[in-house]
This record gives sequence, C-alpha cells and structure tokens, in this order.
Amino acid sequence: MMKKITYLLTGLFLFVAVGGNAQASQECNIKYNLFKGNVSTKKFTEAKPDLEWLMANCPKLSVNIYKYGVKVANATKDAALAKKVYETRLANFPNKGVAKAHSDYATFLSKNKLGTDDEIFAILEKAYKISPKDMGVKNIYIYFQGVTDKNKDTNPQKVFDTYDDVMESVGEKLDDYTKKIAPLLVKDSLGTIDSKEKKRLRAYTINSKALGQIEGGLDAKISEIATCERLVPIYTRDFEANKANGVWLRRGVSRMYNKGCQTDPLFEKMAKAYADVTQSADAFNFVAGILDRNGDASGAAAMRKKAFDLETDPLKKARLKLREAQGTRSKSRARALAYEALKYNPNMGKAYLFIASLYAKSANSCGKDEFEKRMVYVAALNKALRAQKVDPGSGASRYIKSYRGNMPSKKLIFTKGVAGGSSYKVSCWIGETVRVPKY
Repeated sequence: MMKKITYLLTGLFLFVAVGGNAQASQECNIKYNLFKGNVSTKKFTEAKPDLEWLMANCPKLSVNIYKYGVKVANATKDAALAKKVYETRLANFPNKGVAKAHSDYATFLSKNKLGTDDEIFAILEKAYKISPKDMGVKNIYIYFQGVTDKNKDTNPQKVFDTYDDVMESVGEKLDDYTKKIAPLLVKDSLGTIDSKEKKRLRAYTINSKALGQIEGGLDAKISEIATCERLVPIYTRDFEANKANGVWLRRGVSRMYNKGCQTDPLFEKMAKAYADVTQSADAFNFVAGILDRNGDASGAAAMRKKAFDLETDPLKKARLKLREAQGTRSKSRARALAYEALKYNPNMGKAYLFIASLYAKSANSCGKDEFEKRMVYVAALNKALRAQKVDPGSGASRYIKSYRGNMPSKKLIFTKGVAGGSSYKVSCWIGETVRVPKY
C-alpha cells in the first residue's frame, strides 16, 4: 500500500514539474513572439519590458533575444540596458557568433565612453583570437593600432604577424564582396536589377569601400616600422628556426617584396626555401622574379608559366598576372599583362589602378605642351573611376582625387582652343581616346 502511495506521489510531482516546465516554456515563447513583433514594427519602448523579462526568465531561449535587444537598447538610448544585453548574451551564448558580439560590445563601450582604452582593447583581443574576419571594420583597425603601440619597439614580429592575420581576413572579405558585387553590377548595367538586389549592391559597395580604406590604413601603419633595415635583421635571425615553415616564409617573402627588399640576398634565400617547402604557385612566381633579375629571362618565363598553370583559382591567377605586370619594365607590356589579369577577374580594381599609375607616370613624356601632358591624367582618372566602380574596396578614392587635381584647367582648355566634352586622343604609347573635361 505504501509503495503505491509513493509511486502516486512521485508521478504527481513529475506531472507538476513537467507541466510547470511546459507552462514556463510556453510563456517564454509567447513573450518572445510579442517582443520580436514589437521590434520588427519599431515599437522599441513597448519591447523593453519583454526584453528584461526574457533575459531574466528565458536567457537561453534564442540568441535573437540579444540581437534584437541591442536594437531596443540603442533606440531607447539606454546604455545600462545595452551593457546588460551584451553581457547576458556572452554568458549564455559563449560559442555562437561570439567574435562579432565582442566586437559590437567594444564598439558600444567606446561610443558611450563606458570603458577605458585598455578594457576595450582586451575585448577586441578576445574577438580577434576567435575570428578576426567577424570583427567590425573599424575595430580591426583599432585592434591593430593597439598591437602596434604596445609592440612596435619591443616585439615588431608580433606586429608583423598580427598585420598578416588581419590582412588575410580583410582579403577574404574583399574577395567575398567582389564575388557578390560582380553579378549585381551586370544586372545593374542591363537594367534588370530588382529593388532588393539594388539594396544588397549598395550595402556590399559601402562595406567593400570601408574595407579598402582599412587596408590602406593598415598599410600606412605597417610602413612606419616594416623597413628593409628592420626586416632583414629580424628575418635573418629567425630564418633557421622557420626555414621549413611555409606560412612564415610566405609572409616574410611577401613583406620583403612589397617593401622593395628584393636586392638583399636574404630575399632570394627565403623565396627559394618557400618554393621548396610549399611547391606553390605563389612561391614559384617569386622565384621567377629572382631568375629575371639574375638575367635568366627564359628560366623566369618557364617558372611563371609553371606557377600560372599550377594555380586553379581565377582570382589568384589574376593576382599572379598583376604581379608579373608590376615587375615589367616596359609600360605597354605591363599594361597588356594587367589586362590579362582582368580577363581572370574583371572586377580587379587594383589592375585598373596599376594601369592608371602607368599613365600618370608617363604624363611628362606623352605630350608636347602642358595641355597634352595634363590630358594624360584624364586617361588615368578614367581607369581609377573604373576601379572604384567594379571594386569599391580597391582604395581608388585617393587616386581619383590626385588625377582630378592634375587635369587641364578651364583656362588651359580655353587657351588651347578645344571644346569641353570633345574627344581627344592621348599620344605616345597610351593611345587612348578620352573626353576633354567639361567645366
């Protein structure tokens, strides 16, 4: 008899517990749906009590509580609530989009002056260690600035490694936007793009442009400390320990190349080690450049072909062609190679900017008078504008500003006796027809 009573009581307690849990779960879902509805209709004040209730009673129900919660806190300008939303999210969803959450939290603290520089840096460091590519664009720059300030004199290698990690993440993002932008640009030019696609194109363009500016800012920062005089001793010291490390060799060779340190014997030593260890297209292309400088033109051509044939990614093939163009002395040949790069990646803004720079460098030799010389900058400007259109992240803005500033003035055009808007063929090797500026 006692056993039966015990079983009955146990069953009753279980029923009450399960029923209570089901009821609590149902209440959580009702509150969540009301909350979500208010946020979607921008009734942020009405959403606020439900947000507080959900964080207190159902903190693990959905990560969207906190994504929507940020909007509520920001819209109602409640800094204390925003901080609570971020902290509660990180406590309950430590493995779901957490790098972005840390990055957003750092932005919030900085914007509202609720954290010190060191506190904000510590949060960004957490985000960086988890996933640099999920950090906000501005925060990538702030984090790198912090690393540079703390390590440039004591541990420059730390700065170089961070720069490489960040730039690779930025590069991945830019490549992703390039792939997304390309088909939308085609639709836009044909007039077949719909309103949603138009919005996406605008968003991708803005984000890509911001990334391009960050890339330029990071380059400017690293240029302050990554000089040949500094790089050669560091890489000489660390070469033996890293001569079988493909990542270290790739980064070191790339940095020395970009800084113009190819004439140092260490560059050849590292490039050959890079090729031996990785057998990669990128490494063989560096070796081709060395063969070229050593006077082995046929060997260099064969090595470049080997590198190019080995690569399968069209975006990377384009980069190989552009690097070959950048190392070519003949301007017309360099332009031809840049156009070859564009066959593999028609949206490669840096190829257009390279052609623009070739034109700008020829301004003094491609004209008999000031008007003709300044018209060369019109040709350069056209290429820079094309770069900005197809590849917003290419960093074309500063080139556009420079070339516009060097175009023939209204007075010069009038003195020359030509009409604004008329066609004009730029002389010498450029040979392009452009329009005279119309003021």
